[in-house]
Amino acid sequence: MSRKIALHADMPAETKVPDDANRALYLKVALRLVPLLIVCYVVAYLDRINVGFAKLQMQDALGFSDAVYGLGAGIFFIGYVLFEVPSNLLLQRIGARKTITRIMVLWGITGCAMATVSSPTAFYLLRFLLGVFEAGFFPGVVYYLSQWFPRHRRGQILGLFMTGFPIAGMIGGPVSGWAMSHLGGVAGLAGWQWLYIVEAAPAVLLGIVTWFTLSDDIGRAKWLTEPERDTLRRALRVDGQDLGAQHAGKLRQVISDPKVYLMSFAYFTFICGTYALSFWLPTVLKSAGATSVERIGWLSAIPYGIAAVGMVLICRHSDRNLERRWHGALAALTGAIALSLLPLLEHDLTTTIVLLTIASTTVFVTIPLLWSLASDYFAGSSAAAAAIAFVNSLGLLGGFASPFAMGWLKTLSGSLNSGLYLMTTLLALGACGMLAMRGTRRIHE
Repeated sequence: MSRKIALHADMPAETKVPDDANRALYLKVALRLVPLLIVCYVVAYLDRINVGFAKLQMQDALGFSDAVYGLGAGIFFIGYVLFEVPSNLLLQRIGARKTITRIMVLWGITGCAMATVSSPTAFYLLRFLLGVFEAGFFPGVVYYLSQWFPRHRRGQILGLFMTGFPIAGMIGGPVSGWAMSHLGGVAGLAGWQWLYIVEAAPAVLLGIVTWFTLSDDIGRAKWLTEPERDTLRRALRVDGQDLGAQHAGKLRQVISDPKVYLMSFAYFTFICGTYALSFWLPTVLKSAGATSVERIGWLSAIPYGIAAVGMVLICRHSDRNLERRWHGALAALTGAIALSLLPLLEHDLTTTIVLLTIASTTVFVTIPLLWSLASDYFAGSSAAAAAIAFVNSLGLLGGFASPFAMGWLKTLSGSLNSGLYLMTTLLALGACGMLAMRGTRRIHE
């Protein structure tokens, strides 16, 4: 059952307070929650993708083929997918604070253990465990933020949180290059081993900070006054009244909705593009003429840094226009075109960096745009956390498929070109899937 919603007929309850106070309240909430969650996501994402830099030394040191590397990079997502829905269901039961603390401490320990890898079997096992322990972090935060911010503010907030994607790459490139170039030999460890330790250890500390800082929900936020809590609750209640009728059922009713699978397919293609860039960007730069590991690290910061700004601007424009589908589809098509041009200009380092920058900005921004649409669609559902985790679990299979397919194709052909063309095709299909989600436009109506 769909319902037309006139914005003027049932304005959000938060408008009952003066606009300046309203902005100040949401700024207060955002400053309390979002910076910590961004830092956590930066470390989480860095621990996922640092194998892309470690590959530059680790592959030769251990004798791994591109196929072994691709499988190891992707197997992370098998563990992630298997345990994601249970993790999010547990979050609803025990709260975000305990869940995120548990996730971060365990993945930090496992990330450091990656320095002990000496065989393909150990590589696969530790990458799988890293996925198991990190499972639920991303959809858990998406659900958690949806319990604080009403839908017309959610796109920008999610876009801000998801700048963890590019910020991780922007910071991780130089840090990875430095660790591999300057720490090799210290305490008898190779540079790639230090890379894992340096980038994973902060997760344990952040887990402790989360325990003492994060509030589980509005009612337990002692840093808010009672009138501020009431304002936040009223705005979320309006969201539930506007959008919750169709989705107030059980999880099985949510997962029987065809649009859930359409979202999952689009997300799968966007994830394929995202991790094609994340895992293989250092290799693309090396093929284009960047020679030293340290130089590759600094050059990789350019696409990620510009993408961080671009993501926020595009998501902000999406919020202002209350539109998700066309923003996401056009971004995916632009990213597909940029990736398709990389093989034609692979030996021109400057042009390669420009194309990688365009691709990173447009492909990365598809993720918050899709999740803004999904969180709008599931708002008010009693099974929202599990439904979000379900979509994320299906979509994240792309995180396994993308590096595995590209590594396998590179082993067969000796070039990344066929893999890049495959990602181009998937992104174009994802754009079509985004446009097909007509029934999810109730926010615009």
